[in-house]
Amino acid sequence: MTEFWEENFIDKQEMWGLEPSESAILTKDYFLENSVKNILIPGIGYGRNAQPFIESGITVSGIEISKTAIELAKKHYGTEMTIHHGSVTEMPFDDNKYEGIFCYALVHLLDKNKRTALLKNCYNQLNDGGVMVFTAITKDAPNFGKGERISEDRYELHKGAKIFYYDQEAVKTEFNDFGLFEINKVNENQPMFLIKCRKK
Repeated sequence: MTEFWEENFIDKQEMWGLEPSESAILTKDYFLENSVKNILIPGIGYGRNAQPFIESGITVSGIEISKTAIELAKKHYGTEMTIHHGSVTEMPFDDNKYEGIFCYALVHLLDKNKRTALLKNCYNQLNDGGVMVFTAITKDAPNFGKGERISEDRYELHKGAKIFYYDQEAVKTEFNDFGLFEINKVNENQPMFLIKCRKK
């Protein structure tokens, strides 16, 4: 996974542009409405989805597996955020507790055990009452069912990118133990679920 993302960021640099995703903007609005002051973004990439939070005065920390992506983030956003270098599967990288967590298009890239570990690790770094928001690709995506079948609902169309496709039931199965309270649909470059969980 490290090699895959490092090669992609070296080759394609800011491959998704510099505009934040629709999900990041929606989540920023939600966090502001709920007076969230500090957040963690696992899989922060080169920081495009951190931008709306930073501009709104929210303190951002991130985790990123690619050194090249971290350098790109520093180029665009300077020292406005702390980014830990490493895999989200190695969380936590600090002892901080966060009021919010935003995890964009990452959970579906992991196998079942690592997905569960990511949710658990994120949940553990939330303050009581804190909210974590995930986006995950749905079975409505045009590539669902294409490529090599790895396991149920998980396929590898491009080498190195093994994707698990969610339906509502899979979201409930995997997120229920972590305070799931809302599932919405959002269209990015792919159809996604916007999933909200609150720590009791």
